[in-house]
Amino acid sequence: MLAAFSRGRMTMTDTTAFRPQPFRGWYWAAAIGVLLFMLAGVAGYLMTVTADPASVPADQRALMEVMPKWQTAVYAIAVWSGLAGAVGLLLRKRWAVPLLFVSLLGAIGTFLPFAVVPAVRELATEGNGVAAVIVIALCWTSFWFGRHSAQRGWLA
Repeated sequence: MLAAFSRGRMTMTDTTAFRPQPFRGWYWAAAIGVLLFMLAGVAGYLMTVTADPASVPADQRALMEVMPKWQTAVYAIAVWSGLAGAVGLLLRKRWAVPLLFVSLLGAIGTFLPFAVVPAVRELATEGNGVAAVIVIALCWTSFWFGRHSAQRGWLA
């Protein structure tokens, strides 16, 4: 087969060219890493929605007050779909990929008010921007990992 491929005679009908790649052992470490990241997101969400505004510093309270209500719903979609996607990765299920994509979109939507809502933008700190970049990058990486795993045939 290798000789046929090197001479350019491989065709789309050669089923041997489309065999899934062997399962890699590092998959489990990465899947557990995605799960831990998503659990941290769920913890952050739960702390945000259960926080008593009187108990947070004044600058954070002001930011909470001007944040649009839809942002909390998008935040919930991001973390819960991400957690379900991470569980799907551990179960090696293909349905994890669209859930991780929804989580990525939700993460982008969660931080959208920092860019488009003037009152939020005025109260945002540099740390909010750094957190947004890190979270979105990790969500993208989680989605990419799931997609990569599905393409390799590691997810059923």
